[in-house]
Amino acid sequence: MQAFLKGTSTQGTRPLKEKGTGTSGEKKQKSVPWVEKYRPKCMEDVAFQEEVVAVLKKTIEGADLPNLLFYGPPGTGKTSTILAAARELYGPELYRQRVLELNASDERGIQVVREKVKRFAQLTVAGHRTDGKPCPPFKIIILDEADSMTNAAQAALRRTMEKESRTTRFCLICNYVSRIIEPLTSRCSKFRFKPLANQVQEERLLDICDKENLKYSKEVMITTVHTASSLYSTLLTFLSKVVPPKMIDNLLKICYKGTFEKLEIAVGNMVDEGYAATQIINQLHEAIIEEELNDKQKSAITEKMAVVDKCLVDGADEYLQMLSMCSVIMQQATLSN
Repeated sequence: MQAFLKGTSTQGTRPLKEKGTGTSGEKKQKSVPWVEKYRPKCMEDVAFQEEVVAVLKKTIEGADLPNLLFYGPPGTGKTSTILAAARELYGPELYRQRVLELNASDERGIQVVREKVKRFAQLTVAGHRTDGKPCPPFKIIILDEADSMTNAAQAALRRTMEKESRTTRFCLICNYVSRIIEPLTSRCSKFRFKPLANQVQEERLLDICDKENLKYSKEVMITTVHTASSLYSTLLTFLSKVVPPKMIDNLLKICYKGTFEKLEIAVGNMVDEGYAATQIINQLHEAIIEEELNDKQKSAITEKMAVVDKCLVDGADEYLQMLSMCSVIMQQATLSN
């Protein structure tokens, strides 16, 4: 745009110069999306995850790091936190050499583990920080959305994690910790990231607006946060695969009139097909409210749903928790007969 304005001021309309033909004094300012521009650069910038940050900072002070597993809802700062920690560990000079970031939802097969991950893990580490701070003798491999990896890929990753433990640390990032195989979770320090409060989001937006010299009203900011949260919930529901109503109806039918063996098969099929247990609970809750059960029965079922939901957040097995919840529905349904 600057080159265009300079051209029009001297010779009227003239063709734009092709890329690379401008003078050396003209520098293009690279446009950076705000989501990257204001991504936390250090651990202190991470919002609303005080417990996680405190533990990681204590670990980094000793220039050491275990294998990590970050889990929790999307948008809570999991990726930003490990990237900020890596910058503090390595500094700007060694950061690109020592950190490999992969999105496991795009590259989730066993071949990726065997090639990209294994190749990077086997590289030897070298170099020192120019600022004189201690630099750990290991690399970091970040696997975002690790719960999308196949079981075979996760098993291969476990072997690589064991074999390259001297020179490589892994950070697995996921939304559902229950979808990570136990041999991997047992080798990682687990950190749960809690959802961001609306007030925290509002404060961050206002801070960005001030830095960008934008005019705004606080009411608009509040509305923006609430609208974004609503849209995000809708998108998350879509991405987490809404369970077909017929499948929910069939599950309830088995709970009411079927056997426990049929219930085991039905729950197993839903989990195997990749439906999130939290999504199943939400839809079952809506269905139970409309069912012809008395208030005491509905109360017992919804109370169990709350317990199961808490267990899932803490990383419990989806199949066992779903089976436990459906057993209570089956038990309460028999009281009506």
